[in-house]
Amino acid sequence: MNRLKFIKAVTLFIFVMLSLSATFNPAVQARDVDPAATEIFKRMTDYLAGLKQFSVQTQNTLEDTLDSGHRIDLDISASVTVSRPNKLRSERKGDLVDQVFYYDGKSLTLYSPSNNVYATEEAPGTYKEMFIHLYETLGFGVPVSDLIYPDAFELLMQDVTFATVVGKSFINGIKCDHLIFSRPGVDFQVWVTEGKKPLPSKYVVTDTANPGAMSVVTVMSNWNVEPEVKDVRFTFVPPQDVLEIEFLPF
Repeated sequence: MNRLKFIKAVTLFIFVMLSLSATFNPAVQARDVDPAATEIFKRMTDYLAGLKQFSVQTQNTLEDTLDSGHRIDLDISASVTVSRPNKLRSERKGDLVDQVFYYDGKSLTLYSPSNNVYATEEAPGTYKEMFIHLYETLGFGVPVSDLIYPDAFELLMQDVTFATVVGKSFINGIKCDHLIFSRPGVDFQVWVTEGKKPLPSKYVVTDTANPGAMSVVTVMSNWNVEPEVKDVRFTFVPPQDVLEIEFLPF
């Protein structure tokens, strides 16, 4: 039987999933952590955790290296819709990907319109368990997934040794607080919008454990924190003549 192999450009996002790779180490000391940075970050994660539904557009840029040694960027744009507690849909297009991802709390489906194929399998009943399943079973990571966990703040702040407010920036014309955090092997930056809706506008993760120190950059726009979304949007209905195949872990 044919098998669906996840595209390399998507699987390379695995290291973005900080919360999956983090191992708490009580010996790590928070030496230079600015309370102002952690306060803004917690306000953002608490606000996201309290949203029942939301949708957002993302532009993901992954730094990669050709065999020739030249650095290149791989880009993926996505339209993401989330309905808590356990529904998600993501439509992604980019240099090497054309996929629609469905999760309805019972199963996950990856559909490739350009190839007219899809793969489906049973999934755990929570976001966190589902993303862990994707990572451990299929070798597949999802950018910024760690930000929507209900315990995102605690997970991402584990082993943080440095945090500060870099300053004010404008992302897509919106004024933001620019924050940076450092933990063993990884730095991450977050731009949080000012005001009553502290949403992330940009998220940069840098793999400092490797000599190339490559980064994944995600810019978020067109946030809708009260979309009218029905459950049917998260359930895949196979189009006529589409071929069902199997997942092949990367």
